[in-house]
Amino acid sequence: MVRIELSIELRYDVAPPGADFVFNIHGAHTRCQIVQSEELTLSQQVLPQIYTDPATHNRYLRLSAQPGPLTVGYHAVVQLHHHLARPQDVHEVPVARLPPEALSYIYPSRYCQSDVLARLVMGEFALLPQGYSRVLAIQDWVRRNVRFESNTSDTSTSALDTIQSGRGVCRDFAHLMIALCRALSIPARFATGIDYGADPVLGPTDFHAYVEVYLSGGWYIFDPSGTAIPMGFVRFGTGRDAADVSFATIFGPVQSQAPRIAVHALADPLLRWEVPYRREEAISTDV
Repeated sequence: MVRIELSIELRYDVAPPGADFVFNIHGAHTRCQIVQSEELTLSQQVLPQIYTDPATHNRYLRLSAQPGPLTVGYHAVVQLHHHLARPQDVHEVPVARLPPEALSYIYPSRYCQSDVLARLVMGEFALLPQGYSRVLAIQDWVRRNVRFESNTSDTSTSALDTIQSGRGVCRDFAHLMIALCRALSIPARFATGIDYGADPVLGPTDFHAYVEVYLSGGWYIFDPSGTAIPMGFVRFGTGRDAADVSFATIFGPVQSQAPRIAVHALADPLLRWEVPYRREEAISTDV
């Protein structure tokens, strides 16, 4: 079991006449991710609305801000119960046996144009044994062919752009891996969290994008950028791609400042709280 404590501070300067915000920064409530405590702070006297999507469990915070400074703070302690499996025991699920909730994740989406990657996946992955090992091979291919480089992409960068440029950030790695999986009819979705365990040389702690792939009846975690430790991921949201789970969607004239994020593991051997580390097993928090 893993317990993660995290803090997020988002700062904005809102110009007249004001702006509307939709945030996705609350820890998701799932069977394997328990939000034990949380606190939301707002610098303006506004009435927030929090909505939980019944299908994805994503939690959205909506508010209307007045002109002037706005600071949004979120602090939480989250308990993670990981399902671990031997990679050889985790299998692909034929399309005919996929549950309805997984079907939307085999289609192309705005940033994951899987429909134009058939030639690539047939040449690289079609003959590989099906199962977790093939998905792992897709992750490894993305790592070999894309270089992590900050400030090399923007909100318009798609999986095809990343293939052409050969560089990107975690969001771009995730979009490319998702597109390759879907081109093989393997359901894959975009997930957001915090980059627990990332090397400080990459910069301050930040939001993180990773991948969840539907295998053997559950969603298994993959981190194609390889910059963080999956065992420490706290899920905020899942969707078809980044368009579904932006940490902040803004409607109005706003200047944003860099987020301030802190995250650490609460270790206690007597209570069997583990510090996250890189594991060889297949990991899921949604089985």
